[in-house]
Parts: sequence; C-alpha cells; structure tokens
Amino acid sequence: MSYSRAQIVVTLGPASVDRDMVRAMFDYQMDIVRLNFSWGEEATRIDHIRHVREIGSELNRRIPILIDLPGRRIQKVGGHSYNSDVKGALSLEDVESIRFGIAQEVDYFAISFVGSADDVIFAKNIIKENLGKQRVVAKIERSQAVGAIDEIIKAADAIMIARGDLGSEVPLEQVPFIQHSIIKKCKAAGKPVITATQMLFSMTASSVPTRAEVTDVANAILQGSDAVMLSDETASGKYPLEAVAMMERIVCEAEKHMGDIKINPL
Repeated sequence: MSYSRAQIVVTLGPASVDRDMVRAMFDYQMDIVRLNFSWGEEATRIDHIRHVREIGSELNRRIPILIDLPGRRIQKVGGHSYNSDVKGALSLEDVESIRFGIAQEVDYFAISFVGSADDVIFAKNIIKENLGKQRVVAKIERSQAVGAIDEIIKAADAIMIARGDLGSEVPLEQVPFIQHSIIKKCKAAGKPVITATQMLFSMTASSVPTRAEVTDVANAILQGSDAVMLSDETASGKYPLEAVAMMERIVCEAEKHMGDIKINPL
C-alpha cells in the first residue's frame, strides 16, 4: 500500500481525546499532530501529548507535535479577531505556552497573526531564551503578512496559509490566488507550506465531504502544498477518523497527477 508524500496535519480535541482514537489516527496516516491552544485545558493537552508519544513508541513511528498559539486573539460575537492595539504577535499567555511546549518537547510552534518577519524572529528568540530548539511556523492570516510574505518566508521554518482569518482580512475571491502565490514562493525558497482551514469542513457533520472540498484538497496538492490540515473535522467533528482517511485518499490520488513537484516535509 502506498502512502501520501504530502503530510496530513490532524488537530486533536474533544472528539479525539480518547487514546484508542489517537491510535486509530496513526493507522489512518496522521503525519503531524496539532494542538490548538486557543481552546482546551492543560491536563487534556498533556494527555494528548502522552498518547501521541506512547503510541508512537509502540509503533516505532514518531509523530511531530505542533502547538498552535492563539496570539492576539480576541473573542467577538459570532467569531474572533485579533487585537490590533497590541504590538508583536505573542501574548504573555503565548510565552507561557512556549515554556510548556519546550518542557513537553514538542516540535513546532505556530505563531498566529504574524505581521512581519520581526514577529517570527521575536518568537524564535523567546524559544531560544527558554532553551528550546523548536521550529516556528508563521501563520499567514493578515493582509499585512501577505504584503511582507517574502521576508516572513525567509525568517520562518515553515508557513501556514490560515485561510479562515485571512478570508476576513482580504476579499474572499482573492484567497485562492494568494494561496497559490504563497505556495509558489515557499516552493522556490524550499520552505514547507501547510494549507489550512475548512478543507473538509462538512465532515464535522457528514461522513462524506462535498465535491468542492475534495477539489480544494486536490488543488492544494497540485499547487505544491507540502501539508494539508484538518481542524474542526478531527477536533470536534462527528467523523474524525473518516476525515483523516478521506484526506489521505484525496492526497494520494492528487499526487498521481502532480508530476515532479518536490515535497518539503516538516
């Protein structure tokens, strides 16, 4: 059986807190675990990390763990935004989460609402000051970040195209073309790029995705995305395993048609 070359990032949450569920996700070709620190409690996060490490040891397969930091997120009725009055991409809570992640020996920190390369460099310095060696994923979800993308790609270890918040910052019809441009720039720079948000979103409630979602995932791979991400689908959806399995099927099929595009794994 052949497996996808591009990686599948799986967000763990209430729907996937059970150890048996995490074990099954290994079998369904989960490649990277994402912990969304905008939600959840420390005890649950520790359980998730322990399960991933224990199961990985049993299977002789190490799955990288990515902590997604909330950054300057502020809750609003019907959603969230970011606090534009706060300077820098990291909050005091983020710094504490970085210390937690270093102690837990996670692999990546994703920095939310990055505006410039300076935000990435600042995060790397915080990690270094706390004796960590984790790599930094810059999340592109602000129009300011799109304008500074070349410098951000240079400073970051990897890029995440966070299309949810990005779609609130720029006209929605521009998002597919921004995605394509960022992937192209990341490929040229040899930096891994993750395409994220609502890739199989209907699978939070349905065991089968829409045709448009299947096309979206396939197109991200054909454009050269090194990883595709599941968020609500596996964190809180009704069909987390089915979502991982479907993502793997789509990616494998897309890779039959992508030619010699090089994959830069995280």
